[in-house]
Amino acid sequence: MSAQFHHLLIVYAAYVIAAGSPGPSNMQIMAVAMHSGRRAALILAAGVVSGSFFWGAMAATGVSAVLTRYAEALIVLKIFGGLYLLYLAFKAGKSALASDPQTASNSSRNGAVPTAAELYRRGLLMHLSNPKSILAWIALVTLGLGPGSSWHTLGAILGGCAVLSVTIFCGYAIVFSTAPMVRLYRRARRWIEGVLALFFGFAGLRLLLSRI
Repeated sequence: MSAQFHHLLIVYAAYVIAAGSPGPSNMQIMAVAMHSGRRAALILAAGVVSGSFFWGAMAATGVSAVLTRYAEALIVLKIFGGLYLLYLAFKAGKSALASDPQTASNSSRNGAVPTAAELYRRGLLMHLSNPKSILAWIALVTLGLGPGSSWHTLGAILGGCAVLSVTIFCGYAIVFSTAPMVRLYRRARRWIEGVLALFFGFAGLRLLLSRI
């Protein structure tokens, strides 16, 4: 029992490091929180959490392990994910180059402000289109399950990581939607959007050129 508990702690620590470290999903949540507020960021975070739940369930049932044996499936995900990140880089770069009055007028146009469904879908797609998420979940499940592990252990892994996922991603949404962060964004909007454009562009090119 103590050995299983030890394995669970290792899995939880690994998940916190993987999910909490800066990545495309966290950076997007931060940007939306500072630009559009807490509600929008929480909706985006809900999409990211849903994507994480999906790959966790797939890893638990062994489906994602099967996907890793077919290079074509991962290549499609890699291309889709890389192109999506480049699209986000283009949008951030366009926002960085726009003046503040132009940005305000663009945001007021119909269709410029994303709806709740669009925000949720954006977060979901970011996680589902990232093949690294599949491999990370397979590693976590493999790390936590030993030869004598039961379904209770698997449930503890998925349940614990689910709680951590909500805490981490929604925590980003809450922290970066506070008044000081919003004021920081307003003062340094163009710099922040420029950094995001570079980050998403680098991440997208790295994903497209990487070997899975």
